Amino acid sequence: MSVLDKINIPQDVKKLTLEEMNTLAGEIREGILTRVNAIGGHLGPDLGIVETTIAMHYVFNSPVDKFVFDVSHQVYPHKMLTGRKEGFTHPLEHSEISGYFNPEESEHDPFIIGHTSTSISLATGLAKARDLKGEKYNIIALIGDGSLSGGEAFEGFNNASVLDSNFIAIINDNEMSIAETQGGLYKNLAELRNTKGQAENNFFKIFGFEYYYVEEGNDIKAMIDILQKVKDTQKPTVIHIHTLKGKGYEPAVEDKEAYHWQLPGFMNKNENSAPIETYDTITTDYILKKHEKDNTVIAISPSTPGAYGFTKDFRNKLDKNYTDVGIAEEHAVAYASGLAKNGAKPILAVLSSFIQRTYDQLSQDLALNNSPATILVCWGAISGADATHLGIFDIPMISNIPNIVYLAPTCKEEYLKMLDWSVEQTQYPVAIRVPYGNVISTGIEDTTDYSILNKFKVEELGEKIALIGLGNFLPLAKEVKQELKKQLNINATVINPRFITGLDNELLENLKQNHSLVITLEDGVINGGFGEKISRYYGSSNMKVLNYGAEKEFTDRIPIDKLYEKYHLTKELIVNDIKNIL
Repeated sequence: MSVLDKINIPQDVKKLTLEEMNTLAGEIREGILTRVNAIGGHLGPDLGIVETTIAMHYVFNSPVDKFVFDVSHQVYPHKMLTGRKEGFTHPLEHSEISGYFNPEESEHDPFIIGHTSTSISLATGLAKARDLKGEKYNIIALIGDGSLSGGEAFEGFNNASVLDSNFIAIINDNEMSIAETQGGLYKNLAELRNTKGQAENNFFKIFGFEYYYVEEGNDIKAMIDILQKVKDTQKPTVIHIHTLKGKGYEPAVEDKEAYHWQLPGFMNKNENSAPIETYDTITTDYILKKHEKDNTVIAISPSTPGAYGFTKDFRNKLDKNYTDVGIAEEHAVAYASGLAKNGAKPILAVLSSFIQRTYDQLSQDLALNNSPATILVCWGAISGADATHLGIFDIPMISNIPNIVYLAPTCKEEYLKMLDWSVEQTQYPVAIRVPYGNVISTGIEDTTDYSILNKFKVEELGEKIALIGLGNFLPLAKEVKQELKKQLNINATVINPRFITGLDNELLENLKQNHSLVITLEDGVINGGFGEKISRYYGSSNMKVLNYGAEKEFTDRIPIDKLYEKYHLTKELIVNDIKNIL
């Protein structure tokens, strides 16, 4: 029997000897590797925090003592010690357990957490509520050094430091964010590491925290000793631990950035596979060529460069014309606004799920000032992602802010033309919803003048029914057209709107002459989205409108085909709906 077989609840960890705990650490790492190789997920951060997690459960009493793991990048070992090991050791149960903190799975997870820099604030709220109720137990927040660059972490530290009660923050310092750490804060972390925590300059002491440093954060005995020392403390306390990201799997140690997160099959993938063109490579090739001719072009990433192809080679070639702002999307938007206002040409790439963090900056710092920055919104689409990383809310959010032009290209040629127009124009802040999925290329150069706003393109002219397919869903509109021809002998019109933020009133008005039904298709949530703008336009007329897209809900790891069926996003279901209308 393995040691892990003995662990069904956290209290079982307390029964182990030190030797057994060290054996357990190896078995947990095997489980992490097995799961990630099977279904993908975070790898390096979880491998690096194993010993600390074992020590936490040995010393503290979860769920009475409450743990809050930042981002959940480091939550796999915790899950394996809290009754969910089968999600890592049994292939049939891999997908039953999410990759993130989830109270629906276990009482040992206080929150659903998937975005970063939140643990200190969440834990501060838990601690304050505990104090108001006169209760006594430990609150422990575990946050990675990369997450410290997020503004919410600073705000949380500022508030937590004056609690005057039990609050323990473990700073997991593995000298990395997703890529290299960026910013002045990390100079102080390095100084603290180099002096074994004795440096006079101390970020955490400035806030007022009691501070401890542990050089061997991957040593179970060292972690048990320090956690026992601070357990039940009545002072806000920081434990700064030095760990090795990727520990136990040499490729993850050697290339910490690449192995932060991995797709299924990473342990047996073919490294010599031929490169293919993607929208990532199209983007980076464009930026590099543009930069060669124009030194004011600058690329920006909020700490997720690999998500959109900003590789080490790409970053090195741009050199000073690349900024990783850290996990700070809000700053990234304001920084881009400042760059654009002073004559530079910023291109900020950000995932749809993370653009949500920037609403006020998009509105106030960017749009209100009409700064001509370019924002690339990546991974915007209905998907089978977990509830914390959905890419369906960007259209209602961005398209309803004044002054911003939000574009939805449908192919390589449109994307390049929109990108170049956006970078060169000086009138508007422009966001581009980068196409999601395999590259579609027409082979025909796009000659559209995008300075003439809100002009839709009629791809195929017909009658009776107009199919408006936004961005990723233009191919679906064409499929529906073919099905309508096949089943009802109707030759429908297909329209590529390209602009998300405005309507082509002239075209929509002309449709009234020989169309009775308009169908809108968008790869995002319907509420407040693009299609509702069309419905509102036709509201006082006899034109019927059907809007298709995602419902307003948080879905969690639901297969994409099931979502498409639920939302009627198939040609067969849409045609059946049309039959009922007709």
